[in-house]
This record gives sequence, C-alpha cells and structure tokens, in this order.
Amino acid sequence: MTPQAHYVDRLHGLRETLSAHVARRDMPGCAWLVSHGEEVHSGAIGHLDFEGAPMPRDAIFRISSMTKPMCAAVAMMLVEDGTLTLDAPVDRWLPELANRRVLRAIDGPLADTVPAERAITVRDLLTFRMGFGIVWMKDDLPIVRAANEMKLGAFGPPHVQEPPANDEWLRRFATLPLMEQPGARWRYNTSAEVLGILLARASGKSLGALLRERLTDPLGMRDTAFFVPPEKMGRLTTSYMTNAAGAHDLYDAAQGGEWSHAPAFESAGAGLVSTLDDCFAFARMMQQGGELGRARVLSRESVDAMTRDQLSASEKEASPSSLDPEFFRTMSWGLGCAIVTKPIADGPIGAGWDGGLGTSMWWSPSTIAILLTQRAAYPSMNPIYRDFWRGLGSQVLQK
Repeated sequence: MTPQAHYVDRLHGLRETLSAHVARRDMPGCAWLVSHGEEVHSGAIGHLDFEGAPMPRDAIFRISSMTKPMCAAVAMMLVEDGTLTLDAPVDRWLPELANRRVLRAIDGPLADTVPAERAITVRDLLTFRMGFGIVWMKDDLPIVRAANEMKLGAFGPPHVQEPPANDEWLRRFATLPLMEQPGARWRYNTSAEVLGILLARASGKSLGALLRERLTDPLGMRDTAFFVPPEKMGRLTTSYMTNAAGAHDLYDAAQGGEWSHAPAFESAGAGLVSTLDDCFAFARMMQQGGELGRARVLSRESVDAMTRDQLSASEKEASPSSLDPEFFRTMSWGLGCAIVTKPIADGPIGAGWDGGLGTSMWWSPSTIAILLTQRAAYPSMNPIYRDFWRGLGSQVLQK
C-alpha cells in the first residue's frame, strides 16, 4: 500500500470510529479535521444535542482550555511590539501581585507564609510557573478551599458566568498566598487567567476586543469569541458531562446557557467558543510560523518559542501534574501550549492543547488534527480522544 493510500484508508477508519461513538450515544456528535501536507479532510457527524438538529460543519463548540494557546499567541504579539517583556515583573500592570507571600507548605494554614523570593514575570505566566494552580486530587487543602470559595474559577470545569470582573477577580486572588515560589514548579491553569487580566490592562482593551484586533479578525476566525450572539445560537452545541455511571448529564444548554451572553470575566484559560474552520486557521498559522495567507500575526521566532520545551528536567521532576500524573512522561510545556516529547500510539502530535469540555487541537510540521465534541473530559479523560489519535495513526503522520 502506498503512503497516500494508507493515509486515505486511515481517514476512512477514523470516520467509522467516530460514527460508532455517535451510534453508541457516547456523544451526540462531533466535527473533525485532518490536514496532511496540502490535503485537508474534514467532516461533521451526529447532532447538536442528543435529540436535536444534525451537526453542521460550522457548529460552535466550547473549546475551554484550547483558549490558552490562542491567548498566549496574543501575549507574544504584545512582547513583539514592546508592550510586554517576557522576563519583566508583572507588577507594573498588576500591582496587586507585588510583594507576594508564599505558603511555607502547600497543605499548611494560609497564614503560615514566607516572602516571595522574586516577582512574578510574564514568562512565569506563559510557562505556568507563577506559583499557583490546580492541585491534583487535593480539594481539601486550605488554599484550594479558599480559592473555590472566592469563585475564581481556578479549579474544575469552566463556569464562565461565575467569576467576577477583572479588577475584583484580581483583588480576591491577591488576598491569597502563592502555593510555591515563582518559577519553582509548573501548575496548571491559574497562570492563564492572570495572563488574560495582564493582556487587558497592558493593551487598554478588553481581552475580547484585543483578541479580535490582533488574532481573530486578521485570521478570519469569525466565530471565535467569549459568547455566542443570538444570530449564531442555532449553531451552538449542547454540552454534556459523563457521570460515574456512564450517563450523560447536561452541563450547559445552548439557549440560555452560560455562553449565550457576555461574561463579566473573559477567561484566557477556558472561555472561548470556536468552530472547526476557526481552529484550523489558528493551527495553520502556528504550523506556518506565524502567518496565514497574507496575514502575518507572529514572528517565526515567537512561534518557535511557544512550541519549544520551556521546562528543565528538574522542573518536570519537581512539578506534580495538575492534570494527569503521567503528563510529563510524554509531554512538556512551552509558552501557553503543550509539547509532545514522546509520541505514543493513542496520543497527539507536535504541539497544541486539549479542551476539557471535549475538544482537541494539535499541529506538527506536516499535520494538523482537530477534534471538536460536546462530551466533557471529566471526571476522567474522554476515551474518544484516544480513539481519534489511534485511528488517525498519529505516529505515522509525524514522519
């Protein structure tokens, strides 16, 4: 079998695999895209919800943590134009975070702290080493309980209407000590939320307006935003959470749901909605070193920095993953996105990231692969992800 015939055969099998998941009601539907070289193949399968209309190819999905690399790209644009400096303290724009206190022990009382050894930098936010983030399976820790009580959206699935607006969010957060010294360890998520506030303050615009100006408008990403306007609501999927018994509980409805109106806090960690074509435009821009068509939004050097492993071996060893205890066995972190360091048969390719509400977007020099579903990856990893990568033959496509 020729390489091309093998590739086409893989795609046929992938369609069958995804269709089988829909037939078993593992998910209502999905949209997917694979580009390899100059060829682009895509499709939409199933329905917008379990009882609703057929899934259109331009369906809108909650992409949750796939928001992170998009906002990181905008941060690098501000670095390129001199508004931000990677290794400068964030104190100029976020004075609430100056002179931090740090817990003596992560499981200790909130008052038992020591001074921070240095300021938090922009690089810390992009590499998720600001000293605060998700703690794996430790919801009973005093610091975790306090953050949850403040409705910061720091832990767990996104509820975009819950956190307060930027200034109040940061005021609340600044009353908490850090978990670790800045730069000491990688912890997931919270750094991205702080980055979003930094981008808004440094640009003098809302995060949504900044994204439109610097990223989504130049790349033609017409449906990527922090909420869905009424005229597009008929394309928004319904979101489901699979419970411990394997049944699908409603997580967020389309009409009247959390993404049906503007949030007070535009989350750079998990707030965006998007479509297959919009995600492809972003991934293609990253794959092509910062440009798409006639639009150059990033330098190749910035893209290289984003997709280069930014963590040392000792930092990975010291950093408990706040996602999966095995995370650093096959992956690491760049500036705002993950990096595959050891490809596996049922894992992704190159660089990119997943969204906890059921989405995945990765790119390598030869290949882009995107899967958008409305089945959340909670309380455990969405098995459809693994079937997608296994069916695609990701190890083959990286060559």
